Amino acid sequence: MDRRKFLRTSALASVGGLTIRGWADPVLSNMLKSADNSDRILVIVQLFGGNDGLNTVIPLDQYGQLASLRSNILIPENQTLDLPGTNGATALHPRLTGLRNLWDNGKLGIVQNVGYPDPSLSHFRSTDIWETGSSGNQLLHTGWLGRYLNGVYPNYPDAYPNADVPYPIAVRVNGAIGLGLQHHGVSMGVSINNTEDALNLAGNIYTDPVQANCSGDKLAYVRSIQRQTDLYGDVIQAAAATACVHSTLYPTGSAPGADLANALKIVASLICGGLGTRIYWVSTTGFDTHSNQVTNGNVLNGAHADLLQGVSDSINAFQDDLQQLGVSDRVLGMTFSEFGRRISSNNSRGTDHGAAAPLFLFGDPVVPGMLGGNPQIAPGTDNQTNVPMGYDFRSVYSSVLQQWFCLSQAEAETVLLGDHATLPIVTPQDCTSGVASVSGLSSNLFLQAAPSPFTERTVITYSCATAGNVKLQVMNAMGQMVAQPVNATMAPGTYKLDLDMGAMPTGMYFCRLQNGALQQVQSMMKVR
Repeated sequence: MDRRKFLRTSALASVGGLTIRGWADPVLSNMLKSADNSDRILVIVQLFGGNDGLNTVIPLDQYGQLASLRSNILIPENQTLDLPGTNGATALHPRLTGLRNLWDNGKLGIVQNVGYPDPSLSHFRSTDIWETGSSGNQLLHTGWLGRYLNGVYPNYPDAYPNADVPYPIAVRVNGAIGLGLQHHGVSMGVSINNTEDALNLAGNIYTDPVQANCSGDKLAYVRSIQRQTDLYGDVIQAAAATACVHSTLYPTGSAPGADLANALKIVASLICGGLGTRIYWVSTTGFDTHSNQVTNGNVLNGAHADLLQGVSDSINAFQDDLQQLGVSDRVLGMTFSEFGRRISSNNSRGTDHGAAAPLFLFGDPVVPGMLGGNPQIAPGTDNQTNVPMGYDFRSVYSSVLQQWFCLSQAEAETVLLGDHATLPIVTPQDCTSGVASVSGLSSNLFLQAAPSPFTERTVITYSCATAGNVKLQVMNAMGQMVAQPVNATMAPGTYKLDLDMGAMPTGMYFCRLQNGALQQVQSMMKVR
């Protein structure tokens, strides 16, 4: 049995992370010095549970409708944190002061209404979709970053670590390696909880001899793999031992976000210490807020407020740390959650599983500002209505791969198993050209459904701002795509489409227009 096949089928590979420890060694110092410190780094912050986007990035221009649909959890308008540059239309939850600080300093990007067609309301399935980059009806066993890393480091883990790549190619901090960092059962990295674990896998932990039979051979092989993996521990230990003076802003003790802050501080210390790792993945839990999302009688406090503060303060401290350490120009960060929440709240001062939600990008390299308009909360919205998808999450992934890691469009399509629009989310780098601002991009499109309400048919009037692919999609209230009447290359201009909805049930629908990086969503209502 070859080593790669064995790893794919062994429990060791499925667990993903190994505890590590190392010690100082001059050879390791040389290895760290040989790492290319100009390499760009991506930090993923996963929010487990499904974050309520409407109480995170608050659409003030829809406040009247929201007040009638989620009055028991909605933040008072005069208590929100306004976002300069949005013409008073959008604000942040009042506990997101750290993210507001990044916004003010041009280090925060918000992509509105991120999701995918035919959304799943299952935590497990939707997490798999986000981590693999699959469609809603596709099952994949490789992660989107696992596929990327497999292309950059072929045949991993065979012959790794080595003189050229002595460092782990990905590091998961405070959690097991999930599907996003796997490639056909092989974990494309290591998982650590700290950099000072007392367990020494390369030492005398294995004192009992193996048996001279087939099972003994396999056991010896597992031990050899563990000892080789511990070489990563040596490099990690050496990087963490570098004298780096960290930011004092990290939450500690019982403060909201202390665990996430600790994970991000570990990431900062490894980057500062010269570790050549390109991908870091951290996470925090608790966003499945079906009940007690806010406290009784005070919507400014509660579980969701604490969660948001923890994420905000931790990311702000991490960015401050990177600035202080002089490495902030090399690091791009991104948050994601498996889905958003319903537009309407429930009777338990909470929200149920939904669809699209905002996504944050942070760091020096981001295009600052908000991409996409606020979700439209139309009359007729009920407790089954989801926020419709504006941007496909795979467009965000494709843009990161192309604009940050310098993949070609064809290479990004190979990694993501399809063609997805490129969005202006990373400032122009030496491998890309692009825009430095997203201000006003969505206003370049026009989309209208008239009449609405309608009984059988309506006319969609839409404009294309740039030549290229144009998609016109129709989604129901749950976010499921029920029709795609247009998917073609078109010239700039204004077009009309007679949309026959006679076979569809009555209710709320959303028409979505995509023209390259631009998108608009318009609600429409079918009645009897």
